[in-house]
Amino acid sequence: MPPIRRLTPADAQAFRDIRLEGLQRYPTSFGASYDDERMQTPDWFGARIADHAVFGADGRDGMLAGVAGLLVPTGAKLRHKGVLWGMYVRESARGTGLAAALVDAVLAYARGIVDEIKLEVAPENLAAMRLYRAAGFVEYAREPRALKIDGTYHDSVLMTLDFARGA
Repeated sequence: MPPIRRLTPADAQAFRDIRLEGLQRYPTSFGASYDDERMQTPDWFGARIADHAVFGADGRDGMLAGVAGLLVPTGAKLRHKGVLWGMYVRESARGTGLAAALVDAVLAYARGIVDEIKLEVAPENLAAMRLYRAAGFVEYAREPRALKIDGTYHDSVLMTLDFARGA
């Protein structure tokens, strides 16, 4: 498995490519939409990398094989809770342990910066739910009608990992 690294704005085009692939192939797995983000420039994606901690690993083809990000809110009352976002692993890298390694990289980075990590996951994405549970996340709520895609509502499962309670 290739090493996990923190992306830099120089990775903006590669990040844009993998992000758009995930949004297009799995629209119910992301709060963002393909149509909205495909209009954005590589500079916009570079700014997201600069503003968040985004981790990735290169595949054998030189393209990013997987990514995951951490958002730490800037507000004083909210910055104790990070958000794991944008988790996506290309099909060619699934089953290799890359997804778990990406989650581990985000959690290792977040320890000492935030007290807790939150995430949302589509309830039908059982592999992702298993991955997050194995990392120590627990479900704390289900948001009905969290997303509306082409007139159809989709729920989200809300999960959290409290570093004080341990993984």
